[in-house]
Amino acid sequence: MRALRILLIFAVVLGGIFVAVDRIAVNMAESEVADRVQNQQGLGGGAEVSIKGFPFLTQVAAKQLDQVDVTLKDVEASAAGRKVRVSELAAELHDVRLQGSLTGFTSAKAARATGTATVLYADLTRASEEGVRVSYGGNGKVKVTGSIGILGRTVTRSVLSTVSMVEGNTIRVRADEVPGEGIPGLEGMIRKRTDFDRQIGGLPDGLKLEKIEAREGGAEISVTGTDVELAG
Repeated sequence: MRALRILLIFAVVLGGIFVAVDRIAVNMAESEVADRVQNQQGLGGGAEVSIKGFPFLTQVAAKQLDQVDVTLKDVEASAAGRKVRVSELAAELHDVRLQGSLTGFTSAKAARATGTATVLYADLTRASEEGVRVSYGGNGKVKVTGSIGILGRTVTRSVLSTVSMVEGNTIRVRADEVPGEGIPGLEGMIRKRTDFDRQIGGLPDGLKLEKIEAREGGAEISVTGTDVELAG
């Protein structure tokens, strides 16, 4: 009986050591992946990585991680030749395949991914036409303000607009209604300032923009992806 108790104690101690080693290894890997992602994407605000699943070491041995949660800060994307900042991109990556060793992996690719990206209105303003300002308009709309010159005077108008995602990579902003005020061609001239499409590029390979919603804190974009390059 005494031998059985000793064996059980020994097993518990070994189990505790294994858990400790496993957690140390996962912390090392999270730091390594975060550094790789930050360097690869050129992030201004850094990256946070959380590797899910236990035990971690058996996943590494199989070179297949069940789930990796990644948060990227200040991603510099591009839109129609202009730079646009994605303030945060948070994604869940599933079935992540590793190439290389634990401390020297050469690449990491996720079979599938879901997440959200947030673009602040100040950054959307910088990606729009010169002199155009974009802000939240309430009730899921954006407010777009722009000025035009007509008949020797400057006309400034603000319109409520619908923001949508088209073709998986383009933000589209369209005014719901533009008052013409009886001036021929005024509506078309205003729309040339307030209506615009901006194709977004520069995000991690494999991610696709699904839909966009205007919220008080910014434009929130749902993203999905297959064969997403986490680091390489």
